[in-house]
Amino acid sequence: MQDTPTLQSNRHDFSGGASRKDNGDFTTDKRVLLLISMALVVGTGGAFAAWALIKLIALVSNAVWLFKISTEPLSFTAVARSPWMVAAPIIGGLVIGFMARYGSEKIRGHGIPEAIEAILIGGSRMSPKVAVLKPLSSAISIGSGGPFGAEGPIIMTGGAIGSLFAQLFHLSAAERKTLLVAGAAAGMTAVFGTPIAAVMLAVELLLFEWKPRSFIPVAVAACVSVVWRPLLIGSGALFPAHFDMTLSWWGILLAAGLGIVSGLQSGLLTTLLYKIEDAFEKLPIHWMWWPALGGLVVGLGGLIEPRALGVGYDIIADLLNNHIATAAVLAILLVKAGIWLVALSSGTSGGVLAPLLILGGALGWLVGLALPGDPGFWALLGMAAMMGGTMRAPLTGTFFATELTGDMGALVPLLAATVAAYAVTVLLLRRSILTEKIARRGQHITREYGIDPFELTRAADIMIAKVDTLPASMRLSEALTHMTERLDAHRFYPVVESNDRLVGMISRADALRWQSEPDLMDQTLYDVISDTAIPVAHLEDTVGRVADIMIHADTGRVPVVEAQTGRLVGLIARKDLLRLRSATNRAELERGVYLGSKS
Repeated sequence: MQDTPTLQSNRHDFSGGASRKDNGDFTTDKRVLLLISMALVVGTGGAFAAWALIKLIALVSNAVWLFKISTEPLSFTAVARSPWMVAAPIIGGLVIGFMARYGSEKIRGHGIPEAIEAILIGGSRMSPKVAVLKPLSSAISIGSGGPFGAEGPIIMTGGAIGSLFAQLFHLSAAERKTLLVAGAAAGMTAVFGTPIAAVMLAVELLLFEWKPRSFIPVAVAACVSVVWRPLLIGSGALFPAHFDMTLSWWGILLAAGLGIVSGLQSGLLTTLLYKIEDAFEKLPIHWMWWPALGGLVVGLGGLIEPRALGVGYDIIADLLNNHIATAAVLAILLVKAGIWLVALSSGTSGGVLAPLLILGGALGWLVGLALPGDPGFWALLGMAAMMGGTMRAPLTGTFFATELTGDMGALVPLLAATVAAYAVTVLLLRRSILTEKIARRGQHITREYGIDPFELTRAADIMIAKVDTLPASMRLSEALTHMTERLDAHRFYPVVESNDRLVGMISRADALRWQSEPDLMDQTLYDVISDTAIPVAHLEDTVGRVADIMIHADTGRVPVVEAQTGRLVGLIARKDLLRLRSATNRAELERGVYLGSKS
């Protein structure tokens, strides 16, 4: 006869390879040391990729606009208005459209959603083609006037470097994810010199977990990148500034108020972005031509305000240091918002972070004209709030602004502004500017972290303690009669000895199979099942482990035994797992008053 899954022995593992360990705070093991050593390589690769992308953008920009070979950063204040200002973005859009159609469609967009998709859907596997085409297409897009930043492409490129390196070794999908995100964090650190913000971005946007197994290697990669940065790009804060703001308690309220304004600005831009994208979807032409149409709008906007083109880091510096006129700020705010929305909706290649900083900073600067103190201070708060609210990453926005300027004194107002903007966008919009694109491709993402109730609850908490059993000495003929003729019979029965020690489990299917083997009828249940193995749980096992046992043993019921004696103390069925899920939902939804209420 076939073995019925019964008593667990040392020769059988029904947990999918998860060993039964003493309970601890973390599941991380020594394998994290291997990931740390790999993060040293990935961090270096991310830093050099960032350097290469910055130089490539500058090279393309100087070639397109000044017709010279140079890798020095270009400011569009040096570019005169001319018909070429319209033609160049169109040509750049055509090139990107061809690269996306005949190279890789994954180069379209601003990079972070694509990195998230690779993590959640693609097993953290990215192709070499993306690692090459993404920075190249972004350099062409930005260099030809696209109003984007380099951070999205470098996050995608750094992530591709980490993923490709990980694919050279025997690693799990979770370990590949760690190195992919490590490369992304390293790239962002090299561009902006913000290692803490890069690690927080990884936690808030990319890792979808907060475990030492992933957090430590990502932090190592960011630290490696920031060590390389002075040699490759430069040292110190990217936009050094210090604001001697001695606001009273109401200053925090003003910061929060600006955060609310930035949150509304973020919600408006996100809504407009996807409405324009919907309009592109309705065009009767192939999507490869869309970036050229976006380039036309970019060029026309450049005729109105040339400084709205390109990355615009010089604008950020001018806003923080008040080296800009009110009319220029207003023009940049309106033109930059318009051309950025259309260009990004067209599916071209470029990042969102620098435009968000400029748009949030411009609005913050204008609002700051009516507030006490330096308008540059309020521009900084607007930048952080815009980033934190739009990307749904308030801690990233707070630390990013602090590290960009080196001004630790602004930390508390920054936190107030980013959290306020975050609250507004969470309440107004179901999804962020990053996850909406993924949702439109059919993949829903939840951005909330919480303790898994299956890992918090023990088997003893959900098991049925009073279990109907059959004695091991019962003959098969009696068991068959019991299970097939009694109206109150169960589908499964644990079989125990006289001291309640578990021998095995039998099912109604077993009983029906025994009907065709009459020579077994005089044998006892012990004779038939005592030499086979079944999955069992212990009282102290987590419900998560019980669920793993059910999956890998393909069973719907797991007996619970005392670890030392093997005595049966309970039974857990699938419905008990569902009840735990229901209890968790009730804890979220059921509300009541306990203090002061009459019992």
